[in-house]
Amino acid sequence: MRFTGSDNYVATDDLMLAVNASITLERPLLIKGEPGTGKTVLAFEVAKALGLKLITWHVKSTTKAQHGLYEYDAVSRLRDSQLGDDKVNDIRNYIDKGKLWEAFQADERVVLLIDEIDKADIEFPNDLLQELDRMEFFVYETGETISAKQRPIVIITSNNEKELPDAFLRRCFFHYIQFPDTETMEGIVNVHFPKIKKAMLTSAMEAFFGLREIPGIKKKPSTSELLDWLKLLLAEDIPPESIKGKDASNALPPLYGALLKNEQDVHMVERLVFMSRRERG
Repeated sequence: MRFTGSDNYVATDDLMLAVNASITLERPLLIKGEPGTGKTVLAFEVAKALGLKLITWHVKSTTKAQHGLYEYDAVSRLRDSQLGDDKVNDIRNYIDKGKLWEAFQADERVVLLIDEIDKADIEFPNDLLQELDRMEFFVYETGETISAKQRPIVIITSNNEKELPDAFLRRCFFHYIQFPDTETMEGIVNVHFPKIKKAMLTSAMEAFFGLREIPGIKKKPSTSELLDWLKLLLAEDIPPESIKGKDASNALPPLYGALLKNEQDVHMVERLVFMSRRERG
C-alpha cells in the first residue's frame, strides 16, 4: 500500500515519501505548512488513491480529546428514566461514538484525518497519546475496551498556531509542506485549469509571486487563493496584459480581493503603487 500521488493532487517526492513512511511505521503523519498549501486535501487524496474510506475529525477551540472517543449523555438517560422509558436499562443507548471509535471499529482500513489539531487546548494532543499509540481506549460506562480492528492511516494537520508537546511529536512522523516554487505551482494550476493559456499563466504567476515577495505582507496569498483568483480571471475573461504590466508595482492586480485578505496589505500595496508612479514621474 503506497501513495504515489493522484490526478487531482500534485504531490512532491518528499511528500509522497513522508506519507509512505508513516504507513510503513504505522505512526500518525503530522503535516504542517502555510494555510492553503493542501494539508487537509492531502488526506482526501490519500484515501482516494488507496481506495480507502476517509473519516474526518475537524478540531475546534472547544474540542476535547474525549469527543473523539465517545460522549455519554447522562442528561438524556435521566430524562428517560423519569419518563419510564425501557431503553434506560441499556447504557449503550446513551453513548455517542466519536471519530476514533468509528475508525477503530471499521471492518476495513480507513484514513483518519485529525484536522487543525493546534486549534484545541494544549492538553488535547497529550490526551490522545495512548489512544493513537496503542490504538485502543477504555469505555468506563460499559467496562469494555475498544481496539482497532484495522490500524487506520492517521493524518494530522497543524497550522502552527500552538507548539505541540514533545511527547506527542515523538509518536508522529513529521513533514512540513514547503510553499510550491514556480514550476510546482504551474503544475498545480494545470491540474485545475488544463486549458489555461501560457500567456495568462505566466502573467498570473508573476503577479502572484510578486505579491508574496513584498516585504511586510501580513497574509501572503496561498495556493488555494491563487486558484480562486485564476477562476475569477478566466470567468471574467481578463486579458493577460491587464494582470501585470512591465513594472511589477504599477497597479493592483484585477480582482485582488481573492488574493489580499486584509486592509493593511491592500494599503501597503497601494502605497507601493503610488510610490512607483511618483518615481517614474
